[in-house]
Formats: sequence, C-alpha cells, structure tokens
Amino acid sequence: MEFDLPSIVDRYSQGYFLMAGDDDRLDWYSSRQRTLIPLGDRFRYPKSLQRVLNQERFSVAINRDFKAVCSGCSDRESTWISEELKEIYLALHQAGYAHSFETWKGDELAGGILGIAIKGAFIGESMFYRLPEGSKVAMVKLVEHLRSREYVVFDAQLQNPHLERFGSIIVSSGQYQKMLHQAMCRNCVFV
Repeated sequence: MEFDLPSIVDRYSQGYFLMAGDDDRLDWYSSRQRTLIPLGDRFRYPKSLQRVLNQERFSVAINRDFKAVCSGCSDRESTWISEELKEIYLALHQAGYAHSFETWKGDELAGGILGIAIKGAFIGESMFYRLPEGSKVAMVKLVEHLRSREYVVFDAQLQNPHLERFGSIIVSSGQYQKMLHQAMCRNCVFV
C-alpha cells in the first residue's frame, strides 16, 4: 500500500496524530491539551524502579525488532492501532521517522515504546511490556537518549496514570504549539 509520507510527517509536525476509531477508520486528531514527558529536572520515576535500573536486568536497543514492538503495542483488547496504521508506522520506519525503543532480557523482548521522531520532537505513539518493568525501564532510558540528542519535546499525547508516575505535564494547545515550533527548528538525529 502506498502512503503520502511527506503529508503524514507534515501533519505530525503540526501537532496532529493518527488514530483508528471503532470502525478501524483512520483519522487525524489534536487536543486542547497535550501531555508531555519532561526532558529536564521534572522527569521522575518510581523509587522502586531505581533498583531495577541498578541491577541492569535489561539491555536497551533501538529498532532491533520494530515490527514486534508495533504488534506488542496493538495487541490489546481495545486499541487505536489498526492494521492500516501499523503499515503506516512501518513505512515511516523505513523512511527513518518511526522508531522502536526497546528493552530486552537476553533474546526476549521485555517491552518497548513506539514513536515518531521529527527534527527535535519525539511523538510517543504507544508502549507495552511483556516482562514486568520492561516498559518503565524503556521510558527512563528513552528520556536519557532524548536528552543526549538534545530533543526539545517528548509528546505523550494523552494523559494517563502510568505517565503521571514519570512526572508528565499537561500543557495548553498554545504552549504545545510554541514548543513544537522550537522543536521543528532543531535537527536532532534519533539513531
């Protein structure tokens, strides 16, 4: 299937995101508020996770098994990631925009985060885990990676209790657009 990737990337860079509805039909969405994962001092994580990080139970990889991360993120009772959206993610991945940030325990995929990197913005689409703490470690290590690459925005789109544990913040649409504009002035390289 052919997709108009430049238009898709352009829409993401303007603050929109794709989701499939109950009928699996894709549409573009935006919101009055955006949830961001802070890349500065406001980022935090549960103290119990520090023990896991110290024990180095997991290794980290980027794009080692992109398709498995897409499948893990969409393998839920209720999901906004349709088969068509997975194909779009794969096309974006092949074009260098979509990435999987993964945790592994040996040869077993423990968890991961699926996202789209455009200039200085990382747009987190979804995350999942197969082993306890797999996605949490991925979150901490991804924030460290984004900091080291001088990203401006880690967009988590919509708030949830899991993201709150990492210090996620909610900003207005206007604030988000200002930050996104700053991010689009950067030329960060994800990999």
